[in-house]
Amino acid sequence: MLSLANWQLSRAAEKAGRQESLEKLATEPAVRVPGTVIDPADFEFRKVEVSGKFEPRHTIYLDNKTLAGKVGFEIVTPLRIDGTERYVLINRGWVAANPKRDNLPAVAAPSGTVLITGTAVVPSKKILELSEQTGVGAIRQNLVLERYRETSGLDVQPIVIQQTSAADDGLQRRWARPDAGIAKHQGYAFQWFALALTIAVLYLVLNVKKCSIEAE
Repeated sequence: MLSLANWQLSRAAEKAGRQESLEKLATEPAVRVPGTVIDPADFEFRKVEVSGKFEPRHTIYLDNKTLAGKVGFEIVTPLRIDGTERYVLINRGWVAANPKRDNLPAVAAPSGTVLITGTAVVPSKKILELSEQTGVGAIRQNLVLERYRETSGLDVQPIVIQQTSAADDGLQRRWARPDAGIAKHQGYAFQWFALALTIAVLYLVLNVKKCSIEAE
């Protein structure tokens, strides 16, 4: 148990170092997203910028996103990178849902060439879906890049940019900082230490009691 506790502490230390690296990346100058295919590991969690034109026909609404206790959508629109036929997905922000679910809120995309800045993230591939229909159409439960490529026919980069630059579109952009999970490992370590202490106390109590009985 002590060994397991120490292992959890070492994992917490590793993730603390990763968290420090992420915070350092957030303070560095923005990196330009090129039109050539990129390695997502080179851009994940970095501040990035890209210029191009939005393609609103392929906008999707990520469902069940909450902000300040309200349910809504995150609006994701592809941006064609200047001078190329390649796109990058821009998570433009959050909008409240209408009372009727089939009445999607109207969110216009800026026209013409725009410069977008934000943070590059890589959508998780570990998702749970109860139906294949959640991955098609304008409303989606999850963003799966491979599926988006198939349904849209667009060649998109393997990242999504969470937009931080201002835009007059009525969307709210309050992005949560990535959680490295340090507290989780510290909590597990505490539990293992507590169990080890409990067993040690029980061992001492039972052996003292046994010695007392034998002495009698």
